Amino acid sequence: MKNIKRAGLALFISIVSFTSSHVSVVSFEQLKQEAALKHNDTLYVVNFWATWCDPCVKELPYFQNAYKKFNTRKVKMIYVSLNSLKDLPKVEKFADDNDLKPKVLLLNASDPNVWINGIDSSWSGALPATALYRSGKKLYFHEGDFTQDKLNDLIQSKIK
Repeated sequence: MKNIKRAGLALFISIVSFTSSHVSVVSFEQLKQEAALKHNDTLYVVNFWATWCDPCVKELPYFQNAYKKFNTRKVKMIYVSLNSLKDLPKVEKFADDNDLKPKVLLLNASDPNVWINGIDSSWSGALPATALYRSGKKLYFHEGDFTQDKLNDLIQSKIK
């Protein structure tokens, strides 16, 4: 009987893993490990957004297009949702419905005064916002949205 329960549990986990979204919940420290503290020559493009932010939703296809354009280069896109943790199912559905690739994170950080300044001291906290990192250093920060051409030009200018 125990083996049947274990097999059922294993099947359930594999089904959930197969059908679940690719959104990971991370702390601010984990977020820094994903991009800001990486010491390599990859350009990390980190876009801060939320499902309730119309300009964010409008510009996400630009980031997706840039991902497709630069995915053979040393460029990595990371989408960081600032929705609340209780909105995780909504973020997962949005990410799946819009086929966001490659990495979607939901930031679970309690004190925005700490982590906002940790991203950039000039950031008011408004969305969307984007930061670029390489070799453990921030190369660029922008509060506000992009056009496709401006985003592509920015990424191209920062590629080694």
